[in-house]
Amino acid sequence: MSVHHTDPFATPEDARSPVRRLRGRLPAAVTLWTAPGAGLTVSSTLIADGDPARVLGLIDEESDLWAAVEAAGVFAVVVLGGGDRQLADRFAGQLPAPGGPFATGDWRQTPYGPVPAQPHTWAGCRLVGSRPVGWALLVEGELVEVELTAVEPLLHYRGRYRAVD
Repeated sequence: MSVHHTDPFATPEDARSPVRRLRGRLPAAVTLWTAPGAGLTVSSTLIADGDPARVLGLIDEESDLWAAVEAAGVFAVVVLGGGDRQLADRFAGQLPAPGGPFATGDWRQTPYGPVPAQPHTWAGCRLVGSRPVGWALLVEGELVEVELTAVEPLLHYRGRYRAVD
């Protein structure tokens, strides 16, 4: 048996999408979007200041999260911290989640969706609209409530999580 320092199942470099590679070179904050009964890890999130302020995010139109957001008309956006890598992977479907992704950890119920019980920066949002963009759904929400903490954000860069140094 030999051990390889590379992934034998990785797409060869010359066959990789240049658009995905470009996106991977843009560091992004890792967020958790939740609605009653559903959640999804999202790294394509943008906050637009204004009156009212808005949150924009790209999510999978076929996700359980979108069905829950569309039904409830509200959602929460949680900024994940350096210690939340397993939480991010659980809601991204990268780790097993027996009993569902909310079965592990402590959660606090809000009018917008569950948020981790331990301190996190998060926002409660009202759904404003959505439209297809590329292979995703651009979701727009109005920021209704914001709770800030001093937790350093978790970043996603070139396919890996990184903590802010």
